[in-house]
Amino acid sequence: MIFKHARHRAILIEGERRSAASMAQSRLSFLAAFFILCYFMVGVRLVDLTIVQKTSSFSESQSSDLSAVKVIAARRGDVYDRNGFLVATTLKTPSLFVDPALVLNSEELLKKLQAIFPSLGHAKTLRTLNAKNRFGWLKRGITPEQQQAVLDLGQPSLGFQDEHRRVYPQGDLFSHMLGYTDRDGLGLAGIERGYDDVLASGKDVNLTLDLRVQHLVRRELKTAMRDFDAKAGVGMVMDAKTGEVLAGVSLPDFDVNLVKEAKDNQKFNRLTLGVYELGSMFKIFSTAALLELQNVDMDDTFDARKPLKIGRYTINDYHAKKRELTVPEVFMYSSNIGSALMGKMVGGEALKDFYADLGLLDPMNIDVKEVGRPLVPNPWRKSTTLTASYGHGLATTPLQMSAAVATVVNGGMAVQPTFVRKENHGMIKSDVRIISEQTSERMRKLLRLVVTQGTGKNADVEGYAIGGKTGTAEKSVNGRYDRKKLISSFVGAFPMNDPRYVVMVMVDEPKGNKKSYGYATAGWVAAPAVKRIVSSMASVLGMPADQYSVEDDISNDLLPYVHELKHKKKKGGKSLVSYKR
Repeated sequence: MIFKHARHRAILIEGERRSAASMAQSRLSFLAAFFILCYFMVGVRLVDLTIVQKTSSFSESQSSDLSAVKVIAARRGDVYDRNGFLVATTLKTPSLFVDPALVLNSEELLKKLQAIFPSLGHAKTLRTLNAKNRFGWLKRGITPEQQQAVLDLGQPSLGFQDEHRRVYPQGDLFSHMLGYTDRDGLGLAGIERGYDDVLASGKDVNLTLDLRVQHLVRRELKTAMRDFDAKAGVGMVMDAKTGEVLAGVSLPDFDVNLVKEAKDNQKFNRLTLGVYELGSMFKIFSTAALLELQNVDMDDTFDARKPLKIGRYTINDYHAKKRELTVPEVFMYSSNIGSALMGKMVGGEALKDFYADLGLLDPMNIDVKEVGRPLVPNPWRKSTTLTASYGHGLATTPLQMSAAVATVVNGGMAVQPTFVRKENHGMIKSDVRIISEQTSERMRKLLRLVVTQGTGKNADVEGYAIGGKTGTAEKSVNGRYDRKKLISSFVGAFPMNDPRYVVMVMVDEPKGNKKSYGYATAGWVAAPAVKRIVSSMASVLGMPADQYSVEDDISNDLLPYVHELKHKKKKGGKSLVSYKR
């Protein structure tokens, strides 16, 4: 019996063991099947994502995210002037951080750091040193000398991390056109902002600006501002055919490397963002409209014997001739009355459309984003047509003015200003015609006449046949025009037989001096500055003077229509006068 019970018990134990083993094996099989199924599902999903959905939204979004990461990670591209001079680059510089958990005496450490970095704020830095976290920036972009000084402190709580820092070798020379970035490399102004995507991807940008021309324009503009104790100024040089800007200066300016120290007045870009009433320079366009749309003769006259009344307003001439004036006389003497009558002959809608075609009434689409919106009277009344013909009550940017003048003098083809060189850009010319070649030629003669016989004599440079127009406008202060606050400007082009460059100078609130006999008008302030710029450009760019005589001047064709000049006997079929140079 004992044996039977023992045998029975052994059989039971063996059965239990087999049952447990079977259960364990079943569980293991289940788990194995489960994991195999999971791996299979993952494999199927990977195949689906990488092959089946190659063009799916996942692929597009992920690739765009990855490219964005690559763009951010890339070293920012360099910027060069048109001749290959470096004007902006990125250097690797150390930045100082602290691990607050390792700071033993924050007050003592702060004193040592301020000895190296005097600009460190006491309260802010102390908060960083006493923070609860394990990381805090103390100073970004430090010099090698400062880094060595920190190392000499022997503080284990301090460390360095290399970062990319934007550097501008030319300092304040290109401040407004070039612009600047924030400390993380994001473009905030100028070309740095306008071409942020290109530069951030690591590609270089080549400007149309010429370092040499930029320097001389800035120098002569500063001279004009100093001589006439002016508030601000603008100077620029543009290719009359392609629109490439060789120089663009806005004063006051600032050192781009120290942009945080610059005041708002210094950072304001007056060339592209500033909107001004530029006065009589608008007579270039109202006269061109008259010649283009009405096809008048040069001996047609306009009655300027007395002021012109419009409601409660009266239009006067600065230097009234008190007689009927021919087209050349209206232009060279800068008659407001004559120009207003020209505008009336053209008509309101036609004049407004003509200004619009020249790009004077809408914001420009250019390489920099700091662009001003012109101030245009709305509604455009009959009185607006008269006053807008000589630039009163209508405001635009100096860049738009220069581009419109280039269009008028280059044969009539629309000009789009650019600050960045494109591939073969120098060979590109506009195919949009605004005025006829005949009108352009007649305007070139009129502009040259202003310099040889009119209000722009002080801009003349012997051998370079400059033509141009003065503009003196009173500034509007609190809704009223202030006679003591002027905008004095001159825009010119040369050589007028085949214009290559447009040059403009605008001076804000100049004051008369002894040399100008107390005058602060454009002929005394801006015209001489343009003369100095052209003279310097000739030397810098190696431009030989035209070998022409006074008898060959293109403005001679208009002299028979200027009745106050003393005419000599005709030589070679042309009427000659004694030039006052």
